Amino acid sequence: MRLIRFGAVGQEKPGLWQQGRIVDLKSIFPEIPDIGEAFFRDGWLQRIESVEDTGKKMEVRIGCPVCRPSKIICLGLNYLDHKEESGFEKPPKPLLFCKTENTLTGPFDPIVLPQSCGQIDWEVELAVVIGREGKRILAEDALKYIAGFSVMNDVSGREAQFADSQWFRGKSFDTFAPLGPALVTIDEVQNFQHLKLTARVNGKIMQDGSSADMIFDIPAIIAFISEDITLLPGDIISTGTPSGVGIFRDPPVLLKAGDVVECKVENIGTISNTVTDGS
Repeated sequence: MRLIRFGAVGQEKPGLWQQGRIVDLKSIFPEIPDIGEAFFRDGWLQRIESVEDTGKKMEVRIGCPVCRPSKIICLGLNYLDHKEESGFEKPPKPLLFCKTENTLTGPFDPIVLPQSCGQIDWEVELAVVIGREGKRILAEDALKYIAGFSVMNDVSGREAQFADSQWFRGKSFDTFAPLGPALVTIDEVQNFQHLKLTARVNGKIMQDGSSADMIFDIPAIIAFISEDITLLPGDIISTGTPSGVGIFRDPPVLLKAGDVVECKVENIGTISNTVTDGS
């Protein structure tokens, strides 16, 4: 299944994406919650499997496919080629940081440039959405806790990231986590360890990698995080980016108003966001 949220900002409804058509789940199940913790905890992922509605064409905004996650956990330096282009040492264990909920935005919504930070960069990433609560999850059991996958652009304010000596502010500006276009359930993505990731800026390929090149694979990431951090349904884990980000190019290539960033993960989908001036 491909779960979406559609409608105006703040008025999104849960739906299914069916080959270009939208199934309005609210019209079938008036009591269905938004796609977030209660949705997964109360078994709605399983309940909607029986839906046979083929949907209808709608000219409507597609929103971020997950509502109000308790955590957005990201990985730094999780691809060997990105580690090498950045000049950092290979991390001995997963390098974690968080983005805040205000960063989440729709797959085709604008990325808004902050006033307080320059050197804005892109990072195409495979995102994992958690479907069950868990703590001290064994790597061999990790797939049982995954609801599905999505595409995320881990937009980064490098000026703040490097000047602050920590990543919180530079990673957490408004609109700095476009996500979507859908939450694709794990049963539809059997080859998630070998997915092609690409990022284009104004049509030019900037990143071209594979999830097979992760230093720490998804089961290992889930096991590491959950050792002492309880994962809740709806939590998002963004698993790192391959080489080709803007800041480490010679000369650096940074985002400016009017640029269009397109991030694609094979079998998951494509998100496309125009950069706008926030002043």
